Amino acid sequence: MPVITVREALRQALEEEMDRDENVILIGEEVAEYNGAYKVSVNLLDKFGPDRVIDTPISEEGFTGIGIGAALVGLRPVVEWMTVNFSLQAMDQVYNNAAKMLYMSGGQLNVPVVFRGPNGPAEYLGSQHSQALQSIFCHCPGLKVMAPSSAYDAKGMLKTAIRDDNPVVFLESELMYGWKGEVPETEYVIPFGEANIKRSGADVTLISFSKPLKLLMDASVELDKEGIDTEVIDLRSLKPLDEITIYNSVKKTNRCVIVDEAWPFASVGSHVAYLVSRNCFDYLDAPVLLISSEDVPMPYNHRLELAAQPSVKKIIDAVKQVSYRI
Repeated sequence: MPVITVREALRQALEEEMDRDENVILIGEEVAEYNGAYKVSVNLLDKFGPDRVIDTPISEEGFTGIGIGAALVGLRPVVEWMTVNFSLQAMDQVYNNAAKMLYMSGGQLNVPVVFRGPNGPAEYLGSQHSQALQSIFCHCPGLKVMAPSSAYDAKGMLKTAIRDDNPVVFLESELMYGWKGEVPETEYVIPFGEANIKRSGADVTLISFSKPLKLLMDASVELDKEGIDTEVIDLRSLKPLDEITIYNSVKKTNRCVIVDEAWPFASVGSHVAYLVSRNCFDYLDAPVLLISSEDVPMPYNHRLELAAQPSVKKIIDAVKQVSYRI
């Protein structure tokens, strides 16, 4: 099986879906002539031409609205935000147009659009470009939200998002674009609402998604050395959420630690903690713990930047706490 980067996996998904359906288009800043800010759209302009791979002005509100309008008249746009931080400029379009149109039209108007781009902290980007904004999109009825953690998932999940008749927010990570993994050459898709058990274990359930999955897997290796057997769940689909896989795991392990690189207040992680506490209360042998970024703007200083985010050490300490090893 070929080993490719997340960047290439996303590019393959875009190319294959554009080959499959002539209504799929890609729009955004620098997606065409520059091959994408993170080179996800390399060579797509050469293959599909300027009518289907379209550079836009620097106006997220404008080209997000164009994508929604194009979806309403039969196209299937993929709208690339250079960073999800910039989606804040287009939130009225996403919340009040894309998300609500099917409901407000009584089921007559679908909006098959994908909004995609890097989300969450990277490195040396400062307070305005290092935000993990997934909870904003999960909060809004009418939006589906996906967040892959590997090249395999990135390709299969993006294909699913493009084929869906509803607006999908597809959250990537700048630091993940160069990560490599096995990706089949054969056709496959990964459905909404299906979490992935990345590692089976008996003692503690670890739950996360996107880039922090690597922290969970690294922490699990260290915890093995201390005789703590962790089960790692990758949510993948944030909305809809695979609650059954979460509950089944916690009922087996009786302990749960959740990792989310967003701020703690009203985050996806805090919502999952609420669900586990409510629906698995009788099975829990310890309180559910959430490891998040600190509730502060992201520092620019690199040591402070790392200190503000989840880490392997923080995860190990939390697991030991719920296991009463501290």
